[in-house]
Amino acid sequence: MICPVCGTRRARRGCPALGQQICPVCCGTKRLIEIQCPSDCAWLASAREHPPAVAVRQQQRDMTLIMQFMRDLDHRQSQLFLLVTTFLVRYEAPELQRPVDADVVEATRALASTFETASRGVIYEHRPASLAAVHLMAALKAVLEEAGRGGGTPFERDAAAVLRRVADSAAAADQIETGSTRAFLDLLARVIHPSDGREGAAPKSPQDTPRLIVP
Repeated sequence: MICPVCGTRRARRGCPALGQQICPVCCGTKRLIEIQCPSDCAWLASAREHPPAVAVRQQQRDMTLIMQFMRDLDHRQSQLFLLVTTFLVRYEAPELQRPVDADVVEATRALASTFETASRGVIYEHRPASLAAVHLMAALKAVLEEAGRGGGTPFERDAAAVLRRVADSAAAADQIETGSTRAFLDLLARVIHPSDGREGAAPKSPQDTPRLIVP
């Protein structure tokens, strides 16, 4: 049987998430990224208990990048960074509007400009160019407005700074891992673990932020 995921290699592993056999390569490279593995998956448990050396190096590299992206952020800004990036991991895009890193850059920069304008007392919504980025920005704005309710100008300034940092991080990840349009989003999916287990939702406040998966 040929693996239904890649369509090239022989299917040898039963995948409980897909309900069919897939190849070991797809199992190893797509788990928790493109395949939503259940917590009781034997292959997932085995990989966590005995990760191969290449996976350990990838985890270490990923965590180094995340720490670089969060450098110089204070505690509140770090909480907001995790809030935004967790939202990106959980975001369920409208049909045919699955975002890539370029959409993340557009959406977060436009939303940062919107918060910067608001912090000066002017209500004006900056809008990104791509439709996927427009949808992404609207959903992220709702999450941040809920988290910052009552925070006033200080929150708006912090949110703008964090959104700029997320945009710069997404652009930097694309430069580090050339050839991938979702290098930043895939990185986040590997290292950010939402703590409450709900799909398609983001934490409602910085106090509900997730934890990083530390190797």
